[in-house]
Amino acid sequence: MKSLDIGEIARRSGTTPATLRYYETLGLIAPDGRKGLRRQYDAAVLDRLALIAMGRMAGFSLDEIGQFLGRGAGFEIDRARLHDRADAVDRRIRELRVLSRALRHVAECPAPQHSRCPTFRRMMDQALNRAKSR
Repeated sequence: MKSLDIGEIARRSGTTPATLRYYETLGLIAPDGRKGLRRQYDAAVLDRLALIAMGRMAGFSLDEIGQFLGRGAGFEIDRARLHDRADAVDRRIRELRVLSRALRHVAECPAPQHSRCPTFRRMMDQALNRAKSR
């Protein structure tokens, strides 16, 4: 594959050159050489950067992502950890749906005072119970 300049990799991946250098210090990516003072990367690094981005969106730390990616070209992901993270994401989605409904209700509630609205009071009680159970 063709080597790409750090600036081109940054542009294509939506990261900054500083982020790429930081990922390099963590061992997440590695340049395949230099052209003058500028790092050069194999285009395959874009796949690793995509995996890093996906891992970050899923809430994994860079250390965890580094464990998945390893040092070589391939990667091994603990499927049980992925299932656990997917379960956590599903729980968060449910919480956000409840929050969205509550916000919409508050915004559209015809009650003169929200504190007198039975639906809003029920939502407040549910929020308090969820907070206590954590």
